[in-house]
Amino acid sequence: MHFTETHFLYNGIPAHNFAGLMELYECNYIRLRNLVPELDAMSDQVVSRVEGVLDLHLNIIERCKFTTTLNLSYYFHDEEGSFPAPDMRVRMYHDAQVGEVISCGRRRGVRHAVYNRMYHRYTLSEKWRMNRFLQKWLGYCLRQGHRFIPGRVLLPHDTVPGSFDKPLSRVGF
Repeated sequence: MHFTETHFLYNGIPAHNFAGLMELYECNYIRLRNLVPELDAMSDQVVSRVEGVLDLHLNIIERCKFTTTLNLSYYFHDEEGSFPAPDMRVRMYHDAQVGEVISCGRRRGVRHAVYNRMYHRYTLSEKWRMNRFLQKWLGYCLRQGHRFIPGRVLLPHDTVPGSFDKPLSRVGF
């Protein structure tokens, strides 16, 4: 197989083409399964807490035979209150073993998602960019030690008041 320079610029994932997008979907599924190894046994809302880093929040929105839709986010706090960022909704297709970003957004002051595949048509390049972001973020979360394992995660009501008081000067991604 012949590899180009751009192929290696993106850690072995072809840049901005259909094959690269499919590889991102597969990589995202693998990383999500590493993050949540026992997805079927997981409660619908849980928090992964690792000392010294932001808590990672998982909300399972829908469980079907062949798909699971979930939300992943950090919560930040500023003078206006708490808000999620990034606020990523991902659909996992278990039969095809792929994971795709279906929406992302809701930065401070913005109510609607900045990316929502369910209501807008995006170019291949835009889908590639958003799913590449998810791939990098999942890798970052895994390197920090986040894992959602039954019995080792917190339920939302178990979080300590003020645990979201991690100041943020600017949100951007």
